[in-house]
Amino acid sequence: MILALYCPDIAQNAGACMRTGACLGVGVDIIEPAGFPVGDAAFRRAGMDYIQQVAWRRHETFAAFDRIRRQEGRRLVLFTTGGDMCYLDHAFAPDDVLLFGRESAGVPEAVHGVADARLVIPLRPGLRSLNVAVSAGMAVAEALRQTGGFPTTPPRPDRDPGSAASQAR
Repeated sequence: MILALYCPDIAQNAGACMRTGACLGVGVDIIEPAGFPVGDAAFRRAGMDYIQQVAWRRHETFAAFDRIRRQEGRRLVLFTTGGDMCYLDHAFAPDDVLLFGRESAGVPEAVHGVADARLVIPLRPGLRSLNVAVSAGMAVAEALRQTGGFPTTPPRPDRDPGSAASQAR
């Protein structure tokens, strides 16, 4: 699975998405031009030392990104306020690319046109959108839940109902 950011405006949001990718084992693609110089220094504040733990690629244009995506046989799943399906109703695949638009403008119609799915995160009436890093975290979590792609973690005795630590509570 890949989390892709279309021409991100804010380095801190991109860094937060890269941290999410690092922690959850999801690759991150940055499609340029971005509103900041793309590189480790730009992501350091939000991504902290997690940047070295994420597999990420940068693409000079959407066309270059889309060519690689198609060569890899990946579906393009666009998250947009103009989506036609709730993201919770979509059937994700392990090799999907989850694409999020520019904070200030989303994605152009040409990108909408090549997306295999256009999904929306439902919001309360009168509210425009969530922060892109929050939206990406929600989307990646649901996609990983559906595909069984979450990293495995060791069991925690304090959460196992049969453990002595749990029974002592």
